[in-house]
Amino acid sequence: MTEQDMPQEEANWADSLDRSYRAMIAEMTQGVAPSTLALATMDWAMHLSTAPGKLLTLGQEATKAALDLASHAIDAEQAGEAIADPRFQSEGWNTYPFHLYRHAFLSSEQWWLHATTGVRGVSKSNEDVVRFAARQMLDMVSPSNNPLFNPDIVSKSVETLGANFTQGAENALEDMAHHADENASPAGLRVGEDLAITPGKVVARNHLMELIQYQPVTETVRPEPILIVPAWIMKYYILDLTPRNSFVRYLLSQGFTVFVISWRNPTYEDRDIGMDDYVTQGPMVALDAIEAITGTTKTHAIGYCLGGTLLTIAAAAMARDGVDRLATMTLLAAQADFSEAGELKLFISEAQVTLLEDMMREKGFLDGEQMLGAFTMLRSNDLLWSRMVHEFFMGEKQTTNDLMAWNADATRMPARMHSEYLRDMFLENKLSYGKYRVGGRSISLTDLRLPILAVGTESDHVAPWKSVFKIHHLTESEITFILTSGGHNAGIVSEPGHKHRHYRIATTKHDATFRDAETWMRLNPPREGSWWPELAKWLAHHSGEAGPTPPMGNAQAGYAAEADAPGSYVLIR
Repeated sequence: MTEQDMPQEEANWADSLDRSYRAMIAEMTQGVAPSTLALATMDWAMHLSTAPGKLLTLGQEATKAALDLASHAIDAEQAGEAIADPRFQSEGWNTYPFHLYRHAFLSSEQWWLHATTGVRGVSKSNEDVVRFAARQMLDMVSPSNNPLFNPDIVSKSVETLGANFTQGAENALEDMAHHADENASPAGLRVGEDLAITPGKVVARNHLMELIQYQPVTETVRPEPILIVPAWIMKYYILDLTPRNSFVRYLLSQGFTVFVISWRNPTYEDRDIGMDDYVTQGPMVALDAIEAITGTTKTHAIGYCLGGTLLTIAAAAMARDGVDRLATMTLLAAQADFSEAGELKLFISEAQVTLLEDMMREKGFLDGEQMLGAFTMLRSNDLLWSRMVHEFFMGEKQTTNDLMAWNADATRMPARMHSEYLRDMFLENKLSYGKYRVGGRSISLTDLRLPILAVGTESDHVAPWKSVFKIHHLTESEITFILTSGGHNAGIVSEPGHKHRHYRIATTKHDATFRDAETWMRLNPPREGSWWPELAKWLAHHSGEAGPTPPMGNAQAGYAAEADAPGSYVLIR
């Protein structure tokens, strides 16, 4: 009997039981679908078992690795070989026996890379999952993470007579207490006192967002204001951390009026809020307020990460409806085509999304800590194991900085919205080929004709720059593309004066011939410094002459400037 043949009451009861059971599994596995890993492993193992040539090659490589290890044990001069891996940079790794631990591990790592890749017949998605899982297990057992095999930990233990472990235990207890205290400020820094302190006022508010208008710092401003649409997967103040590296403050200093959306952190009651709600109650409401306050009919819109995807959707919906409200659109590490969305796609399959949907059905939202855990897995050496070594084994408490404090301030996502986002973007990639619907009607990015500036970052694990680059193929607009050093967050927060920064930039006319990402990179050499001045120059080029500053809010139009920035929504944890 199929579910369609069952009485409705019985079918609902059975479905509810299934969902509750899968939600329980999701809690035990931290939201990771066991079936995804099991099927990928089976695909890989079965094809590897029927590849005798590959197996013989792996056997030869294992034998060669064993002989190389023996050679290293005999020849002490090989201990000082150059190693690029940051885990093994200290001089202690060049001494006996630690150089043998290092060499054995790196050889094993290379062997497993060969074993999990290039197996004929294995699907690309399953190969990626198996390779990622193998890398995670190897990272976990790295000698750099073992107090007995890490020379730096051994040396520290001898030097302090073991006091480093006592201090490490205190650090661990402090961390647990901090996570248990829901009212604790993120990483010790306070929003509105240490972070997000650029002066401004909340000029509009609805259930989903507060709109902040910032106090101008120049005597005149460009007539086109700027609206920043951040992702609701993060708190907006990554773009207003401190006066030293505030993106908002920099734009103000360049003679622009700046507005920012601050999203509300959802709760169980918000479980039915969807993507359409974010479009209509976010950018659309914000544009209404901005036009009423400034009197402008054109706004420069900037979207970051998921906020950039939302902005792209809103812009395409307006273009579909013949509404011309945007002067330009800037996309910061934001994707519109998710076909090559990087390692984050490893966590997104039909089985994975189904498991998350069932878990979110119980809670009404996706917990921010879980999303943070997924991002941590993408960079486990930097964000997990390195921190464990320094804080818990070496007893060295890491100094908190503004970006770390922001990163610890996790947010949630409504169940319906997150399900729609994962299915429509990652699984079905609807936005890239005209299948995504807003208000029940399809939109197409080919309707966009406004100037677009897109920024990708070289080491982005969330929105890989080649994925961001795909905006060139999706619209009929002139595209200015900037590729900057750094990752998803640090590459965007890259203020002038920041050391060791570089970027590439080029403009592609709407009728230019096609160039792939690699060709684009080869033809555009890096330039030293921050990319922010390039954005300011581009915005100024598409702006009118500077004039008087607009008022703060417009009470007569229903947009009174009352609460001070950063508002109240950003403080909801």
